[in-house]
Amino acid sequence: MIDNMPEKTGKSLNEWKTILKEKSFAKHSEGVNFLKKEHGVTHGFANTIVTLSKEENNSPTDLVDQQYKGKENLFPIYEAILNAVKTFGNDVVITPKKTTVSLIRKKQFALIKPATKTRIDLGIKIKDKPTTDRLQNSGPFGTMCTHRVQLTEVSQVDSELIDWLKEAYEKAS
Repeated sequence: MIDNMPEKTGKSLNEWKTILKEKSFAKHSEGVNFLKKEHGVTHGFANTIVTLSKEENNSPTDLVDQQYKGKENLFPIYEAILNAVKTFGNDVVITPKKTTVSLIRKKQFALIKPATKTRIDLGIKIKDKPTTDRLQNSGPFGTMCTHRVQLTEVSQVDSELIDWLKEAYEKAS
């Protein structure tokens, strides 16, 4: 995404960081809205630019590495989720933050969080979908997601889970 930024937004990440530094927004959303309204940047790029501007000393890889420090056993689950989501389309934006990784189309449709040393909480946004024993209410994600799936092993990234992610992706257009 960062490599495509100059072509898609007209500026490099460093140029956007300079613009944001001059404005110094108090809230994340203010920076995102500024980039969208004043510069016509899409939400995915605007969110990534603001996030990476705040995480000045951390690359996206550093952010993910920090999330899985001491939880390396969960990393294959994270990778399996990303591998599945990347097949949905070339408009999937993967945005690492300090404690989570957002999966965005035009809107965020999922959130990956290594919750404990043995579990990833996968937040999914599918409005009006009933909860089940596996597809639970959003719990700690609040309104960012409508549901949560707790994952403790790679085999749980199965066709049912991928179907839920695909449904969320399709509704995020």
